[in-house]
Amino acid sequence: MADLAFLTGATGFVGANLARLLVAKGLKVRALARKGSDRKALAGLDLDVAEGDLRDRASLDRACAGARWVFHVAADYRIWVPDPAEMNRSNIDGTVNVLKAAGQAGAERIVHCSSVAAVKLHKDGTPADETSEYPDETSIIGVYKKSKWLSERAALALAAEGLPVVVVNPAAPIGPWDVKPTPTGKIIVDFLNGKLPSYVDTGLNVVHVRDVAEGHWLAAQKGKVGQRYILAGTDMTLKAILDVLAELTGLPAPRFKTPYAVAYAFGALDELRLRLVGGEPVAPLDAVRMARHKMFFTAAKAVRELGLPQTDARTALKDA
Repeated sequence: MADLAFLTGATGFVGANLARLLVAKGLKVRALARKGSDRKALAGLDLDVAEGDLRDRASLDRACAGARWVFHVAADYRIWVPDPAEMNRSNIDGTVNVLKAAGQAGAERIVHCSSVAAVKLHKDGTPADETSEYPDETSIIGVYKKSKWLSERAALALAAEGLPVVVVNPAAPIGPWDVKPTPTGKIIVDFLNGKLPSYVDTGLNVVHVRDVAEGHWLAAQKGKVGQRYILAGTDMTLKAILDVLAELTGLPAPRFKTPYAVAYAFGALDELRLRLVGGEPVAPLDAVRMARHKMFFTAAKAVRELGLPQTDARTALKDA
């Protein structure tokens, strides 16, 4: 009988690609999904769906039963939320619930999907690695990044208590099955729909989502308990990303660079509008504040210790 792998977040971007990888490896796969959730990212996959919720410990205990490997990939990934406490309940409390359920089930390895949001950027723009730490949450921009930092701290604390937890920190995944899409994927969708008239001077680390999925599996096989591994690819400015998309599609790349002060003012006005009339943000102020820094990272540790593949960024953008 095939070994059982249990994962959360399979209906999302990284999770859908990880689910495909695990099925391709011949594993029995059980995926957590909320009742009534959109499951089109799992189309055609031979796996079992366990209905449950990150906040329902009993459902997690049932879903983890018998799993040799547990991959906690689910997260509330939004730059702006009307109620930060709601995000924290999923990203922090939910993480603790999953990892404890996995430990109780006797899982051999538990891989917690954190984010480079939990890694402190270097002010000079040089790539950050796993040793770059935030001293506390007060210096972290935005509720999402804070929630990922706090959930990672909780995961590492559980590892210190004896749970076999390994942490991975994906950069900006790009590729297929971003059905929602994620905030990063929305950049590509907006470009394709002609909704990016200008760009800001920022940068991302583009990593193929299939490399991220492979990184999760490699972490389960080779990762050291209590360690974190940045799953990164290629550092690129936003302009360079848009130029590659223009080459791939034949669509024009935005020619105008929006000054940071203008973007900040627009974000501040947009936030005021939300407070007055509600709705969804056009330009979340936290996103503007994050864009002031180039989010560059190195995957040297994951390449060296795990054998993380390094697919060309152009391929990732083409596949997306």
